[in-house]
Amino acid sequence: MNECILVIDDDDIMRTVAVKILKKAGYSIIQANNGKTGLSLATQLKPDLILCDIMMPELDGFDVLQSLNNNQETAIIPFIFLTAKTERLDFRKGMEMGADDYIIKPFDQQELLNAIESRLKKNAIRKDSFTKALQNLDNLANNSKDEKAELKALIASRKIRQIKKKQILYYEGDQPTGIYLILEGTVKTVKFTDDGREFMTGLYKTDNYLGVNALLLNEAFKETAVAIEDATVCLLPRDIILSLLSRYPAISQQFLKMLSNNISEKEDQLLELAYNSVRKRLAQVLLRLNKQSSDPLLLKISREELAGMAGMAMETVSRTLTNFKEEGLIDKKSGHITILELNGLEKIKN
Repeated sequence: MNECILVIDDDDIMRTVAVKILKKAGYSIIQANNGKTGLSLATQLKPDLILCDIMMPELDGFDVLQSLNNNQETAIIPFIFLTAKTERLDFRKGMEMGADDYIIKPFDQQELLNAIESRLKKNAIRKDSFTKALQNLDNLANNSKDEKAELKALIASRKIRQIKKKQILYYEGDQPTGIYLILEGTVKTVKFTDDGREFMTGLYKTDNYLGVNALLLNEAFKETAVAIEDATVCLLPRDIILSLLSRYPAISQQFLKMLSNNISEKEDQLLELAYNSVRKRLAQVLLRLNKQSSDPLLLKISREELAGMAGMAMETVSRTLTNFKEEGLIDKKSGHITILELNGLEKIKN
């Protein structure tokens, strides 16, 4: 084992304990007693992983992580917070900024070693997760080799984040720190009514960008993003993306096109909710999902999710799907819907 780990902590006792455990496990160690020194060492030596306290002089842990994220050469380094603070907002802030994990002090030896081993393994297979994303960038930068090269370099330098089914990626009202590229899985955006009901406003799959609206409009997220299934995402920092958009008109135009399409889709949803019958609304949802599906005519979606997208009760969804099946328009089995007659769904009258 020859991986190098940087430990940044102004608490001499805790830093010494961590260093002793890691050296005994065979890791090569660099250490710093404040954030400023730690950031300098990380930039110069580029360790394989960084353990960093939050509350420190010179620079706190959040500032260290932000600076590392703004440098493509250090953004990829796995980053784990060492902290005695357990407030929810600190956890959320750190994870939204791109931290890979938290370890609460005081920690035991096995907890520390397990967390490090897990992050190093995930980082070792990171490049495989980016392969498909890098192969599908032509749509964003199809006019210049420089544009493609820089965007690919940006994505390849970012850390990936694994999110579990039903886990929140961000909340309505959060300030965006960048946009998310979905590498694997499916994420939905939702809004909640005052009585707690959920309305699905968008569905995002592999190679889709999430959060473009908030970034380009310079406003807080207006929706909550939730993983429908286990997903892998990559956060592309706000400052770097804005720099790319200002320097490369072709990329800027593509992101503006995404924004325009998102707004247009939401306008269509509102019109459907206001004027369409339940049959027409559900048919339109199925047709919209079909366009987004990587497997044409085969949709994997729950009744709850369909109800959220169509603004209907689940019982109404079930009854309408049964009617569609009896009419030969679809088939449905075990959470999968197969569209048998696209033209039939398109011709459903209001």
